[in-house]
Amino acid sequence: MVLLNNDLLFPPVSMADEEGVLAIGGDLSTERLLLAYRSGIFPWYSEGDPIVWWSPDPRFVLFPEKIRITKSMQTVLNNGKFRFTTNRAFSTVIQNCKTAPRKEQEGTWISPAIQEAYIKLHELGYAHSAEAWHNGELVGGLYGIRLGNLFFGESMFSKESNASKFAFIHYVRQLQKEKVSLIDCQVYTAHLESLGAKMISREKFITLINENL
Repeated sequence: MVLLNNDLLFPPVSMADEEGVLAIGGDLSTERLLLAYRSGIFPWYSEGDPIVWWSPDPRFVLFPEKIRITKSMQTVLNNGKFRFTTNRAFSTVIQNCKTAPRKEQEGTWISPAIQEAYIKLHELGYAHSAEAWHNGELVGGLYGIRLGNLFFGESMFSKESNASKFAFIHYVRQLQKEKVSLIDCQVYTAHLESLGAKMISREKFITLINENL
């Protein structure tokens, strides 16, 4: 584990420990965050703690053409209950991701500093959101970073059953049309596994980054 200073650099991802922790410290500047994603690294830490930078091995990803849609979810996509948009409510999406209750997780890692940094990335055209609406109310969504032909997912939330899945599936289909070849899901969740995400080695992940930026 490496302690970062003000220099804009990260150690090789091969130096990460068994859990995937690579470095501690640094800042959440736009330049450092973009360098992190381009290097297969992401920040994840509790509010009040130093910034922790991760590069786990294996890595949880989704290839857009491999997305799995059940018959029941196809019904949800077709019945007109939800409306899909992108980049209409980025700040509200990240706020909802912050406050959404998580199983077996106390509090949130989305601190005010994280919110400020990613809202700035959104204003600069790097961070994007996808939204699900019901009767004019935002009921589900997700946000992440788009670089080249890659999308690095960060977090999602749902206030109604299947709302986040609805937004995610629609967004994956849109990204596929835009020639995005890989969606980074970072770490395992059963929710995303049910949609087709799977583990690949960090080495393969880094190779795919280099090929698609």
